Amino acid sequence: MKINSDNETLAENKVLIMYLLNQVHKPITNDNLFKLVLSAVDMNYFYYQQFLLDLISAGFITSYQKEDQTLYMLTPHGQNTLDLTLDILPGIIKLKADTNLKPLLDNIENEHSIIAEFTPRSEDNYIVTCKIMENNETVFEIKTFAGSRDEAKRIVDNWKSNAEKIYPNLLETLTKKYDSKE
Repeated sequence: MKINSDNETLAENKVLIMYLLNQVHKPITNDNLFKLVLSAVDMNYFYYQQFLLDLISAGFITSYQKEDQTLYMLTPHGQNTLDLTLDILPGIIKLKADTNLKPLLDNIENEHSIIAEFTPRSEDNYIVTCKIMENNETVFEIKTFAGSRDEAKRIVDNWKSNAEKIYPNLLETLTKKYDSKE
């Protein structure tokens, strides 16, 4: 598809993006929205970005920063426009989007609910951040120091693989009543 190809294809792709945002019912990251778009049509990332920017500048989509992510959602103006233009979207594309939406959203939720990363400060000083996210909200976050890249990577990998075991143990330790004489 060329970006200057027929106007009908351009309109279909923009309506598809608005349709998917409407179906998600909550703000979504750029990468996750792109995954949803790809589940319905084959679209070049740069064209996708241009369509997204066009929709934002027209006031159909809004974006905002939350923590260190940019989230996108349909505006009321975008909703009205979608209601008027939904018939532009071919039935086969809509069916494909609807069929793939739930499994992809479930996968996205699981993929982004446990987050771990490390940031080097020097050769022997790393800050490791481990998080649990639910509905784009941080419900648990802990930062710690690691003395080497290997140690930081081990912490990150361990959190990603075992957060469901580590988190309850941390909570138990944090809520335990300690004798003040100990």
